[in-house]
Amino acid sequence: MYDAAVSNHYGISGIMDSILNGLEKAGKSLDSLVPSDLSPIDEFHTRGKESTIEIASLGKIQSHHKVLDVGCGLGGSARYIANEFGCSVMGVDLTDEYIDVANRLTDLVNLSEKVSFKQASALDIPFSSDSFDIVWTEHTQMNIPDKKKFYGGLNRVLKPGGKLVFHDVFGTDKLPYYPTPWAEFDSLSSLCTQEQAKDAIVNSNFIIEKWIDKSKLSEEFFKGMLKKIEMSGPPPLGFHLLMGKTAKQKLLNLARNLEENRLAIVQGTAIKD
Repeated sequence: MYDAAVSNHYGISGIMDSILNGLEKAGKSLDSLVPSDLSPIDEFHTRGKESTIEIASLGKIQSHHKVLDVGCGLGGSARYIANEFGCSVMGVDLTDEYIDVANRLTDLVNLSEKVSFKQASALDIPFSSDSFDIVWTEHTQMNIPDKKKFYGGLNRVLKPGGKLVFHDVFGTDKLPYYPTPWAEFDSLSSLCTQEQAKDAIVNSNFIIEKWIDKSKLSEEFFKGMLKKIEMSGPPPLGFHLLMGKTAKQKLLNLARNLEENRLAIVQGTAIKD
């Protein structure tokens, strides 16, 4: 039931049509589309492509690496790292519509030989143990109550010495305001604190390598996004297309939650012990 509620929250119907309409309004031709043309919408995480570049650098990704993106969304990060580094990437996400759109967008930018996507739960990853050099996850665990099972599953599919690369939202001792992009109400949110996350990661046989707080930069990002929307309206392509009718309120709440220390946003890496 909980998985269905999470999937329904993200699957708003008509995403592909909205993207195609946005691309047309932005003057993009489908015949010459490149991955960067999609980044305003398909990197649905805090600070978009900028943060993708940062955590790719943390991961030290190389062309021979086999990468798994858990909670891949529309696949923007997977396409970026495959295109940038030449590695092979598999993405999994709970939401069927996201997987369908991810595969279609990957076809449009001619990356299907390097990148593929599969519908699956982050708590039941359908791959053998010791399969991947890098597991990549962004803004996924805040919808998962069982942190031990989540991080344990990520550890299982990593090769010995493999690396977990993450970009995540954590809670604090203050309750956040809702709705947010991952939850209309607190009943759908499974935030944990940074310390709780560290404990879950370490107890899942990882050694934490990097832990970088990006909360202030993230606050500035959301405030800047809101200012642009107030001045010029929403862009043809943007996160608002994935957040439904409450998009503006979600962005307002994110900025306020970060300003009032109700949320923290962290990038980091951990090595399979």
